[in-house]
Amino acid sequence: MIPESVELHKKSKQLELAYSENERLLLDAEYLRVYSPSAEVRGHHPSQAVLQHGKKQVGITSIATVGNYALQINFDDEHNSGIYSWDYLKELGDNYNRYWQDYLDQLVEHGKNRDPDVQVINFFEPS
Repeated sequence: MIPESVELHKKSKQLELAYSENERLLLDAEYLRVYSPSAEVRGHHPSQAVLQHGKKQVGITSIATVGNYALQINFDDEHNSGIYSWDYLKELGDNYNRYWQDYLDQLVEHGKNRDPDVQVINFFEPS
């Protein structure tokens, strides 16, 4: 589904996709960055995916269309290799709550944090 318009809000670090007056998606830069469709993030197989962490403050420097089918998003951490198809962007918006919670759960599971200035150490009782 191709949006009618796309706006980059640099201050709020959000990408706004308008499909109609009644349907708009606001996607945070951090969310887009950690769910980048690039091979660097997703790998070439699900087992090769790399959990992104420390991306809480990442912003978007620019966006550009790729043909009639996608956006190229350039992030201020120099990541720019993901091509976000219109369908993938819609999927990210439609599944935001589930995908975001899954991401937060993975961070906890792996002892990682959204904040690049925080290191997490988990202490477990011996069994």
